[in-house]
Amino acid sequence: MNSIKHISIKQFLSANGIEAAQERAGYGMYLSPLRVERTPSFKVDYNRNLWYDFGSGEGGSIIDLVMKLHSCSFTNAIAKLENGNTFSFHRVEPVKSANSAQSTLQIQSVEPLQNYHLIDYLQSKRAIDLHIAREYCREVHYITNGKPFFAIGFQSDTGGWELRNEYFKGSTSSKSPTTFDNGATSCLLFEGFMDMLSYLTLKNVLHPSVNMAVLNSVHNLHRAEEFLKRHATIHCFLDNDVAGQATLRKVETIVTEVVDNSVFYRQYKDLNEYLQHLNQDHCSKILRSMKVG
Repeated sequence: MNSIKHISIKQFLSANGIEAAQERAGYGMYLSPLRVERTPSFKVDYNRNLWYDFGSGEGGSIIDLVMKLHSCSFTNAIAKLENGNTFSFHRVEPVKSANSAQSTLQIQSVEPLQNYHLIDYLQSKRAIDLHIAREYCREVHYITNGKPFFAIGFQSDTGGWELRNEYFKGSTSSKSPTTFDNGATSCLLFEGFMDMLSYLTLKNVLHPSVNMAVLNSVHNLHRAEEFLKRHATIHCFLDNDVAGQATLRKVETIVTEVVDNSVFYRQYKDLNEYLQHLNQDHCSKILRSMKVG
């Protein structure tokens, strides 16, 4: 384990053609490989071999980085590093300045979810119900530096897209939460859309009676405050990590009644990993006992 954590993050990024935009004494500032941005906000501490993304408030070791880049579990990230096959991923290309003729990431089309590879990723790797995924997601085709790509797209309230496939995790600009207002007094709160899809899969429901909010990054919590304040109760399904717990504490300052549902999947990183590891029927019974949705 320790030897894996000592794999140089700087060399890992360099092997993928990603170099520091700014070199400082003992660390480098990069354009984040996790999302589109114009200003470097991704710090790599060369001495401690740790990374921190100021744009999302996330960070950690090279294992954490591989988990983010490949949207995989801790165990899978270790396996990828041990096999030496992580040095190949599709990074998010930076957006050019506003006066540039074109952005380097250009959305070409938004279609119903139908690509076999994306569907296989959702079903076999993420255990997501396809009918539910098709209700909330789209198939987004885009071009980066002249090369075509496609991914599962989940749209934010401001029109931006969260993009995912088996090898890529990123987003376009206009990054913000995604909210669903059904006129309810309670709301389900998720960090990412895979967690929302996991909850709906576990509950076997397409349209819950309660409201929902997907932060699309814990860094977006302040953008969701006005929506959250309208509810009497917030049911949180946040990640079991430092960022998730910090976000929970912040939510508790916004709304009087907050329910921490991460206790139901405490031994797992997040709700999707819980879905992947436990029997579907067993999970459904537990979540139905929460009596929300």
